[in-house]
Amino acid sequence: MPKTLRPSAWVGSRSQLAKIANSDCSLKVDASKIQLSAVVRDLGRHLNTELSVAKVAAICYYQLRRLRQIRRRVGQEVTTCLVLAMVISRLDYCNAALAATVAPLQRVQNSAARLIFKLSSREHVTPCLLQLHWLPVCWHIQFKLCCIMHSVFYLRDVSGVSDQHRRAGRTRSGLRSTSSTDYTLPRLRTKFAERAFSYVGPSAWNGLPEDLRAVADPAEFRKELKTYYFTAAHNVY
Repeated sequence: MPKTLRPSAWVGSRSQLAKIANSDCSLKVDASKIQLSAVVRDLGRHLNTELSVAKVAAICYYQLRRLRQIRRRVGQEVTTCLVLAMVISRLDYCNAALAATVAPLQRVQNSAARLIFKLSSREHVTPCLLQLHWLPVCWHIQFKLCCIMHSVFYLRDVSGVSDQHRRAGRTRSGLRSTSSTDYTLPRLRTKFAERAFSYVGPSAWNGLPEDLRAVADPAEFRKELKTYYFTAAHNVY
């Protein structure tokens, strides 16, 4: 009897997925058959065909409901530690792959801040984010992308990402200008493809000031990058 392997999923835009909606897209490898699924789990992250974050948000809200039951019995410091461990860590994990759909994740972060400070849903949450020194989700994703690109640029990456982005960063002549730290963005045919790291990574890096990109020390770069994004996100000067 043919062996059925773990489910897999096609990933693409809605228009692309509509073209194969009525087709048998299962994959056959020798005597094995790979069934397609609407949602798969890879490296602990639930992904659907459109790379939605609905599953991640649902898990985070579940953890927040559990923490709300003990909020009165523990102090703010303990609550903050629990929220960081059980909720914010889930927002941070692999979120660069979900860079285009951050609105649900931002609502989760806002709910987490309200839980820590015992705010109602009608109270403004920005002062809490400032006090916690949290970057909004979209800015935190940019922070992570730029940290990776910093390693790529200074050739500290050893996982093969460096080679990929040296090729993506070359000009038509095949060389990057010695006077510029920019990367050339790859030409893409669809908006959905702009969610790939090969595009969003160089794009985030190119958006940084030249003097910030010139900081070679990783620790100092992360410190200055956090300050730069925190100032931009919250208009703090």
